[in-house]
Amino acid sequence: MLKDADPTFSPAGDPSLRHEIATACRIAAFRGLCEDVLGHISSRHPGGLLMRCRRPQERGLLFTTADDILLTGPDGALLEPADGAAVPNEIHIHTEILRARPDVDVVLHAHPPAIVALDMVGLSLVPVVGAYNIPAARMARDGIPTYPRSVLVNTPALGRELVAALGEKDVCVMRGHGLVTTGRTVKEALSRALSLDALARVMLLAAGAGQVPAGLPDADLAQLPDLGAGFNDEQNWRFQVSALALAGLAIPERGSSPATSCCSTPC
Repeated sequence: MLKDADPTFSPAGDPSLRHEIATACRIAAFRGLCEDVLGHISSRHPGGLLMRCRRPQERGLLFTTADDILLTGPDGALLEPADGAAVPNEIHIHTEILRARPDVDVVLHAHPPAIVALDMVGLSLVPVVGAYNIPAARMARDGIPTYPRSVLVNTPALGRELVAALGEKDVCVMRGHGLVTTGRTVKEALSRALSLDALARVMLLAAGAGQVPAGLPDADLAQLPDLGAGFNDEQNWRFQVSALALAGLAIPERGSSPATSCCSTPC
């Protein structure tokens, strides 16, 4: 459950989590999960939550910096100077999930085109792949719920509707909208979103070739192991961060010099 804001908390004292959320936002955009200025990530934090906010000169998630990650209270109200920044209209996706799910620390909301398109043609995410993407197969095997309303989740009541659709699952498709993933860490929530997007893209390719994929046999699915956070999240994270750096899109750590920064231009 979200706690009341701690007046002794110093937001400047936790730059690493802000940097990680900002990097995850860039990865989500770089990998096509979020287009333009759409999508956001939050993390539970002492005093409320750290939230990807929008500024008057918003450039989109691909250009997120740690300065775009701001502290809010349990209700989503900003708790620190923001220079014109504002929380997303759909802040209630985050506040309501975190309020209802003490097992969740991070919430990611994205608009992956493949997931939206798959749902539009009446296809659900089912375990049609196995070792190709084990995390996706395991999530699909356990069932992926759908929030059936294609609305902007901009009120607490709508946030609670989404929470009801999500239930105890880690992920939820939002009809005509996108998806929500949750996790204990930023890396876990992002990894789940990337895996589901990969599954959706494979299913769309197969359907476009004229074959609606069927789920794998239970015996094959039962053989797929949980590879653990070290493989699913940590190794995937290192790859994604390295890909950002190669593209010149990584966020330099505070205090790094231009010569040692991951990025050739200031962020």
